[in-house]
Amino acid sequence: MVKAKSQGRTARPRFKRLPKGPHGGVELLLVQSVDHLGKQGDVVEVKPGYAHNYLIPQGLATLASKHHKRMVEKHRARLLEIERKRLSSLEAAAAEISKQSVTIEANANDEGHLYGSVTATDIVGALKQVGITITADQVKLEGLLKELGLYTVKVQLHQSIIADLKVWVVPTATDDDTK
Repeated sequence: MVKAKSQGRTARPRFKRLPKGPHGGVELLLVQSVDHLGKQGDVVEVKPGYAHNYLIPQGLATLASKHHKRMVEKHRARLLEIERKRLSSLEAAAAEISKQSVTIEANANDEGHLYGSVTATDIVGALKQVGITITADQVKLEGLLKELGLYTVKVQLHQSIIADLKVWVVPTATDDDTK
């Protein structure tokens, strides 16, 4: 029993009671992803001390009320729609890249061996001249391109979207060739 203070007020409990989960812990909705616990938007059950002392004061979680759960579901639906649009645009870009064939000039000896090698940066530059912009880390070379010829290079736009690009490595035109 709580005794009344001299001013006529009753003492309050130190913490607001949080709703219990099915396993006796506290049900919370994660506002941010927490390592070893869950991703943003997940409903998790944790011990009361972890909730009171870390998750709620740090702003990492909030009460798992019906209202909060509905808001998270609406937010997830919006994020899924944005991701679908992004994937469809990446698939269109992959189809465009697959139609392309780029030519890269390089210095080579009489046997067709290059003095250097063709790198991902060279391929990105050649694609940029055609009007397609990608980054060098999206170009997946299976080995160095050190000889003249036709190569099929993989361009990874997303973990599930890969395009095949035809790369022609040709010798550099010199003044002796044009005479």
